Amino acid sequence: MSKLLIEGGRRLAGRVEVEGNKNAALPLIAACMLTTDECVLTNMPLISDVDVMARLLLDLGATVDGIGTTTLRIRCQQIIKDEPDRMLVGRLRGSVLLVGPLLARRGRARLAPPGGDFPARRALSTHLEALASMGTRMLEGPGHQLEVPDGLKPTSMYLFEASVTATETAVLAAAAATGVSEIRHAACEPHVVELCEFLQRMGVGITGAGTSTIRVAGGARLGGAEHRVWGDYIDAGSWAVIAAVTGGDIEIAGARAADMEVVAAVLTRLNIQCGMAGDLFRVEQSKPKAAGRLTTGLWPGFPSDLVSLVTVLATQADGRTLVHDWMYELRLFALEQLSAMSADLFLCDPHRIIVTGPRRLRGRPLDSRDLRSGMALIAAALAADGESLLAELETVQRGYGHLVDRLRTLGAKVELVP
Repeated sequence: MSKLLIEGGRRLAGRVEVEGNKNAALPLIAACMLTTDECVLTNMPLISDVDVMARLLLDLGATVDGIGTTTLRIRCQQIIKDEPDRMLVGRLRGSVLLVGPLLARRGRARLAPPGGDFPARRALSTHLEALASMGTRMLEGPGHQLEVPDGLKPTSMYLFEASVTATETAVLAAAAATGVSEIRHAACEPHVVELCEFLQRMGVGITGAGTSTIRVAGGARLGGAEHRVWGDYIDAGSWAVIAAVTGGDIEIAGARAADMEVVAAVLTRLNIQCGMAGDLFRVEQSKPKAAGRLTTGLWPGFPSDLVSLVTVLATQADGRTLVHDWMYELRLFALEQLSAMSADLFLCDPHRIIVTGPRRLRGRPLDSRDLRSGMALIAAALAADGESLLAELETVQRGYGHLVDRLRTLGAKVELVP
């Protein structure tokens, strides 16, 4: 495991390219299991989560070319077993996306408890309920043991929670069920839409993507397809916050204008000068001001994936900001280290935190508890006086490719420490 030594107090400037959307890449890889033909995915993010997902397919018998590059060529002519590698599953929460395709190809799926961030909070109950409504039986045994002896059946289902991965799990399973399925209270995030468009290219009839009701006409023989992954707006939003928190000027390339609206709305509330200029999202040097209240929401609301970063930005804003993440209670707990950096924080409860600024932050040793708060702590270290040492960098690299190189390109003084 490696650490990142960060010298703070530098104003970052320049241009940065975002990678393909991490949250789209994983379900797209899983979707390739629904056909025996070759699928080609380009603009894939160079992150460890994608490598793990690709190696899970290799373990199941697929041919995957291009691991470690931005182009994956995947062919699942044979799926030789129904239990993905337990060690790899334990590193990736997105491994749950393999269950639907495994049930379609093998009639059975055995999945160890998926890993990733907040495994206790981010339960799989909604995913399993969706699969049960399509005829899946849950068996006794370690982890998750599922079978569909008579094949997946089309159904009309209501998701108890508008979970992104539960929606994607339901869509992937419905694509293999002969007939029309309706998924209500579906997630509307761009990566759900992207998965649906890819499945349409493969031959699945889908309507309603991007709304709370998705209809899937499944069961047809699916063919191969090609797709270029859309730019990651969470990646773009992270760099936008880094620009704002360091008082910098940064141009961000590769994200779609429609996806960046929600990022711009939140930054504007904090008095950050930003917006699209052609194909670029530009953040200009600004004097942050408190936003009063910021609350996460389902798409197109303020994404929970950005709440940790925006909390760091609020430490540099003039006044008080109440940050309310009603979706996940553990994200704000991960920011307790900001207090030791001299931030003025008051944790009201597991979902709400009051931030009073501006405060001069001090560098210190930092611990990346999860992917998003790890990136937030990097942002805090870049704004702080003195040096900070963040461990473990691999946690952050699960979702941010070429992280050190991109920081250096913008003028950050960072060094890898074994």
